[in-house]
Amino acid sequence: MSDANKQTLTHQQATLDLSIALLERPSVTPDDDGCQDILSSRLKQAGFDCEFMYFGDRKQSGEHAEVKNLWARRGTADPVICFAGHTDVVPTGDINNWTYPPFKPTIADGYLWARGAADMKTGIAAFTIAAERFVANHPEHNGSIAFLITSDEEGPSINGTVKVIETLEARQEKITYCLVGEPSSTDTLGDIIKNGRRGSLGAVLTVTGKQGHVAYPHLASNPIHAAMSALADLTNATWDNGNDYFPATSLQISNINSGTGATNVIPETLDAVFNFRFSTETTEDELKAKTHAIFDKYFKDSKASYDIHWKLSGQPFLTPEGKLVSACQRAIKAVTDVDATLSTSGGTSDGRFIAPTGAQVVELGVRNATIHQVDEKVEVDDLGKLAQIYEGILENLLLGDD
Repeated sequence: MSDANKQTLTHQQATLDLSIALLERPSVTPDDDGCQDILSSRLKQAGFDCEFMYFGDRKQSGEHAEVKNLWARRGTADPVICFAGHTDVVPTGDINNWTYPPFKPTIADGYLWARGAADMKTGIAAFTIAAERFVANHPEHNGSIAFLITSDEEGPSINGTVKVIETLEARQEKITYCLVGEPSSTDTLGDIIKNGRRGSLGAVLTVTGKQGHVAYPHLASNPIHAAMSALADLTNATWDNGNDYFPATSLQISNINSGTGATNVIPETLDAVFNFRFSTETTEDELKAKTHAIFDKYFKDSKASYDIHWKLSGQPFLTPEGKLVSACQRAIKAVTDVDATLSTSGGTSDGRFIAPTGAQVVELGVRNATIHQVDEKVEVDDLGKLAQIYEGILENLLLGDD
């Protein structure tokens, strides 16, 4: 057996063992359920200074619940290379629909099956193994290696990474390069690197008219009729044309609700929910202004009125081709012989909180084919390779000359 194959098997077993230890814990958001304690114990042995940060109220539940976060760092110099991820997972749904119990990780048919296997406990395990191996081989390495691990990524995301970043910024502790271990790969490990994400701007529209009898429309004001033309213009509008990295900004209406349940009653209100996924070619304020202009056009002489409640979930961010992207591409090529493609597709991630600090941010992890699904799973053979890729990225950034 070649030295390269021996190294892959060594990384694979270590990553598999740690993955199973994390996957056995039912850490449904925002409960970490001890996952970060496992990580902290290992990282301390590798020379990391570990700090738990708690935000929220431990007496509350839901979005106000206390969230446990881990900030671990080895070294005091720049550059700071941060592995970022989350130990919380989404709920399992009916466990009777799972082939194997979701919190009893099972190896079968070449896969590791469990809730969080792809999103993203195996990624965190691979981070850890990569850091341990790198430190063991290069104890006097340049720069710093850090971990930012939260248990509030799958939930409201208000007491997790965003608060840790605020704390780090307040004490002027900067991240240079950040690698988020989200499952970015599509067809094969390492084929996709997410080097940015679109922004997400949500809106809740309320149109208020006047209830009445359908036979006497002149005595009422139908909010459905009032909203139809404006919503049609909204869905047909061109917001921008995108650019080399981002597709054109898109809008989707996800919910519309109106009516009393009776066939002969004009309702008083209509509620609609829509969302923009927007590129760097458009700003939040521009989207709002154009939306209001459309509605003002149709409601100027209407008896009905409208109100929009806006919620920004994240600004778009982009890490152009450069040192971090190159380090990732070279590490992937060395391990898998895959030429990684850059992409900004998909939803939001905690990278949106880190990029505004000036850090270069990319996402790189296992295949995303089963994330958030029943029977979530990941290829066992990919675990050791992912740890090798992460270790290679550390080598490229902290040992390379370029």
